[in-house]
Amino acid sequence: MERRLFLQAAGGFALSASAAPSGRALRGVFPIAQTPFTAAGALDVPTLVKQLEFIHKGGVHGFVWPQLASEWSTLSEAERRQGAEALTAAGKKLKPAIVIGVQGPDAGTAVRYAQHAAKIGADAVIALPPPGKPSDADVLGYYKQVGAATELPLFVQAVGNMSVELLLRMWKEVPTLRLIKDEAGEPLMRMGRLRTDSRDELKVFTGGHGRTMIDEMYRGSAGTMPASSFADLYAVAWDAWQAGKKKEALDAFSKAMLFITEVQVYGIPSLKYILELRGVFPNHAVRGDGAAAGSILAQKGALDEKGKEVLAQLVQYAKPYFRA
Repeated sequence: MERRLFLQAAGGFALSASAAPSGRALRGVFPIAQTPFTAAGALDVPTLVKQLEFIHKGGVHGFVWPQLASEWSTLSEAERRQGAEALTAAGKKLKPAIVIGVQGPDAGTAVRYAQHAAKIGADAVIALPPPGKPSDADVLGYYKQVGAATELPLFVQAVGNMSVELLLRMWKEVPTLRLIKDEAGEPLMRMGRLRTDSRDELKVFTGGHGRTMIDEMYRGSAGTMPASSFADLYAVAWDAWQAGKKKEALDAFSKAMLFITEVQVYGIPSLKYILELRGVFPNHAVRGDGAAAGSILAQKGALDEKGKEVLAQLVQYAKPYFRA
């Protein structure tokens, strides 16, 4: 905590949880990008950038890559660096804040990714905890190293059994840790304590396809990290809510819910298929069996022809409500 206060007093780097060094706000809808692959299975960098441009056109607030829904563990270090460099270069001319995923099999690897993200101009970094079943002490040590690697704002993606107590301790001991994507336990029940016990300095985002987004906004969430396929619908709902137009927010979110119920069944292939239907991706190929997403429903082949037909009908229905 003392180092956090020292850095704030020094004035050289403002430890604001609500903005990146670039001035871009770290608040709102920050979709986890899907990773496009060519027919031959290679990373499709031009389409990855096209996805960012699609998010920009949709008035979405941020862009996060690569995390679980990005199939990050199937990507090589060279691919991750290449994709991150392309996104930060393109992002300089666009509005969404660029958040680069830096997790790795060990702290040393994650530190390398974090340093690379800072070098190429990312707005923030995000990291899952180390793999396996690390102790609380191991998790804390890992994030201390990642947080010390750069002055960029650090999101922690909380999963598994990461307790509120652990997250608050990490916030106190890692000065750059300012934001949580909370997917450990029930975030609605944890958000109040995380905000209160950090004096609202620790900003709470959620995941889970944003299915409880309205409830989260009632509770003062800083944002949500859904998938990118229909992120403009979430952005319409978020913007309307922040403007005090709650009825409009509810209407926009009802359209998003139509998609949420489907993609929870069909997983990553369906997220990519929606992007294909919307003219962003050339295909909906996943790498491997899709298990990197942490869901058995994301496996290759889970999206059948009837599922595709339903998604196509939903996209057609939602066209008047899309921004992009």
